[in-house]
Amino acid sequence: MKNNRKNLLGVGALVLGILIFSLQDITVKRMGGSYPILQIVILRTLIAIPITLIFYRMEGQRGLPKTKQPKLEILRGAFLFLSYTTYFMGLASLPLAEISAIKFSTPLMITLLSVMILGEKVVFKKWVALIVGFIGVLIIIRPDSAHFNLGSIFVLLNVLFYVLSILVTRRLQTTDSSATMGYFSTFVYLGFSAILAPIVIAIGPMPNANPSIAFLFHAWSMPTWLDLVVIFGLALIWAGGMFFIAKAYSLARASVVAPFEYMSLPINTTWGFLLWGQFPSWITLFGAALTMGSSLYSLLLGQKGRPTEKVSLEEEIANFEHKLE
Repeated sequence: MKNNRKNLLGVGALVLGILIFSLQDITVKRMGGSYPILQIVILRTLIAIPITLIFYRMEGQRGLPKTKQPKLEILRGAFLFLSYTTYFMGLASLPLAEISAIKFSTPLMITLLSVMILGEKVVFKKWVALIVGFIGVLIIIRPDSAHFNLGSIFVLLNVLFYVLSILVTRRLQTTDSSATMGYFSTFVYLGFSAILAPIVIAIGPMPNANPSIAFLFHAWSMPTWLDLVVIFGLALIWAGGMFFIAKAYSLARASVVAPFEYMSLPINTTWGFLLWGQFPSWITLFGAALTMGSSLYSLLLGQKGRPTEKVSLEEEIANFEHKLE
């Protein structure tokens, strides 16, 4: 009975976290026509630094965070910066529901990179699930169709860089806390933004380009006080969403909670319909169903035939991927 209650609370916390993060997507999508992505990243990161220090204090630590693996911290921060930036570039030109559908490929990307980078063994059934899942992704993005949107590639890049950051996190978590990793990531964000910003500014705006590219090269301007408040709110939204999703995975096993990640599709479909009158096509929904089904099947295969106390790779990564970016 106690476990059932924890599972319900965990699922509730996850859905609430996804809902909160959807507010961030709505905000950035609306601001994309006013400011370039790097300007939003810099302002959001400056606000996030003190928040990471608050989390560091909540862990019972004092002083400033320190790391024994600075190279891995930089690598993790670089992957997260690329993931964060490409995600919002995709957000500028794709409907929210389509982005959610493409992101269903994350567990499949985890499996693929675990084989390629970590040399982990995968059973034949899991390879079948992997192939079916990526067929679903191809159906969603339709690369040879007139409906193809460059934003799809940026969302796929977001998934790739995000999974790479999780693989680095698996190494870092042996020495660095979540707040420590979050603290160093913010400075890596700032460093990469400072390097790229002069290049982007020198090239100048590209108003006639794909919205994803235009978002990157948009002219810089001084934010209004209202927009500064909104950007400050983005940092709070990030912190709130991160707290509830991390709480979800601490209350219940990832195998119980993870399937409810797919609630992002109906949530974002609802926002897209209410705010922009967008609704995913049946082809997109079919591709999403294939990708979602193969991901869930892959998770079930990870559960089958192993002791209950052992945590699968998918579960282990799921526990880390929602702690602190």
